[in-house]
Amino acid sequence: MQLAMIGLGRMGGNMVRRLMAAGHEVIVYSATAKTRETFAKETGAVAASSLAEMAARLKPPRVVWLMVPAASVDNTLGELAGMVQKGDILIDGGNSYYIDDIRRAKELAPTGIHYVDCGTSGGVWGLERGYCLMIGGEEAVVKYLDPVFAALAPGLDAASRLPGREKLGGTAEHGYLYCGPSGAGHFVKMVHNGIEYGIMAAYAEGFNILHHANVGNYQQTVDAETTPLRNPGEYQYDLNLRDIAEVWRRGRPDGERPAHGPGSLRVLWASVGFGRGALDDQGRRRRGGAGAGPHYGAIPALQLPRRGRLCGQAPLRHALPVRRASGEASREDPTLTG
Repeated sequence: MQLAMIGLGRMGGNMVRRLMAAGHEVIVYSATAKTRETFAKETGAVAASSLAEMAARLKPPRVVWLMVPAASVDNTLGELAGMVQKGDILIDGGNSYYIDDIRRAKELAPTGIHYVDCGTSGGVWGLERGYCLMIGGEEAVVKYLDPVFAALAPGLDAASRLPGREKLGGTAEHGYLYCGPSGAGHFVKMVHNGIEYGIMAAYAEGFNILHHANVGNYQQTVDAETTPLRNPGEYQYDLNLRDIAEVWRRGRPDGERPAHGPGSLRVLWASVGFGRGALDDQGRRRRGGAGAGPHYGAIPALQLPRRGRLCGQAPLRHALPVRRASGEASREDPTLTG
């Protein structure tokens, strides 16, 4: 399939390389002449010197993929308005706010130009590993673009197949998914980012707790603003954080690294003492009560001077009974249910 890529940054450039490797014809454009000329020389891609030249080189129905900052999307679409026509497809693969996607799709609908929002996850490693794609827009248009999405996605072999998944079909286990109408793709990516940032925050808090596990060895500040440390003798550990991080990378039998996927929180909880009493070895909640284990991690997380909000609350939340389908809150502490 022929398409154009606007934006040749850390992700856009590698996406073009991956598309070309799969046999697609890609015309590239970057506002910086040196960037696009160097890229064309390195890859063999056709570089357009302007958006007008880019549009002229495309055969209808034109497919134009934008990999530009969210703040630049509207301006770029405005520049393209007079260069595309009915039946053409514009894809925003950046991190736009999904509400903006809804607006843009409505604005373009009377012209017959199709708008697709695509949450793109993969970062600088996407060239080799592929990109996880969360897609919103008109379903028929998304199906037309399937060869493009399939070329960018990680593919079936990127993760072990779950039992029974082969009976469900679809593209999800290939690494790309049609999520729904306009905005759905970026909505799913928005939540994905929130989870990812929460995981990173949990790591930061956890390592901060470990870093200050020797606070009992030092003279404590005595003033009106500092909470006194109870039982300093319980916090006298000089821990090697680099080695702890390394051993955590080997914390799961299937080799899943803490920095990727849902297993990351399970590794963190288990390693810091958060999850042993409430999760089985697959991260599923055990029946018959949460046990005492998850509470242990909350104590240092909330007592040490460098407190960890996520690490302190997560064990407490996890120890609460699962809400019923009706949405009934926990009777133990309704303030901790969310």
